[in-house]
Formats: sequence, C-alpha cells, structure tokens
Amino acid sequence: MKKQIVLMVMAALFSITAVNAQGGGGQRQTPEERTKATMEKMALLNLDAEAKAKTEIIISEFNTDSQKMMTELRESGADRETMMAKRKELSDARDGKLKLVFTEAQMKQWKDEIEPSLRPQRPGGGGN
Repeated sequence: MKKQIVLMVMAALFSITAVNAQGGGGQRQTPEERTKATMEKMALLNLDAEAKAKTEIIISEFNTDSQKMMTELRESGADRETMMAKRKELSDARDGKLKLVFTEAQMKQWKDEIEPSLRPQRPGGGGN
C-alpha cells in the first residue's frame, strides 16, 4: 500500500513538472503596453520633448493598427505569408513617418538597435 502511494505521489510530481516545463504561452501585450515598452527603449535616441511626443503617437498608431490587422487576418484564416506582408506594409509606413521626426543618425540607430529588440523572441528547440 505504501509503495502505491509513493508511486502515485511521484507520478503526480512528474506530471506537474512536465506541464510547467512547457512554459505557458503568456499573455499578449496591449498596444499601450507595447508603446510604453518601445518608448522606454527609445531613451537611447535622446529625443527632445516635441520629437518624443510625435514618436509616441506614431508608435501608438502602429501598435493599434497592427493589432487590429492581425486580429482580422487571424479571424479570416489568412496564411503566414499574408500576415507577414501586411505587417511589413505597416512597418514601412511607420518608418516613413519616423524618418520625418528622426535625424539620419537616430533613424540608423532605430533600424539597427531598437527595432530588432522589439520583435518577439521565439524560444529555441522544437520538434523531433
């Protein structure tokens, strides 16, 4: 009887560990949270108050439009390539607006350092 209880406890612990190791999907950030995180990373650019305000509006619009577009595409069952193409259109439009606000050096820093850090990082590993 004791052996059965010990085995059941060990099986339960193993199951709990296995489920937790999967790492939950986590919650998606709201557009406001993404905008705030982006603006924090933009501290590197040393923007003045006016440029910072304009940039926050541009980033906020991009995040809101991006979320709406992705929701619509998911609901319509669009494929990954379509989603990536639409996302690129929005990114190009955002970058065009940012070029009007940033200096050439700031735009280069945006493209080389800040923008890549905003992309969601996928965990490594994978299937068999």
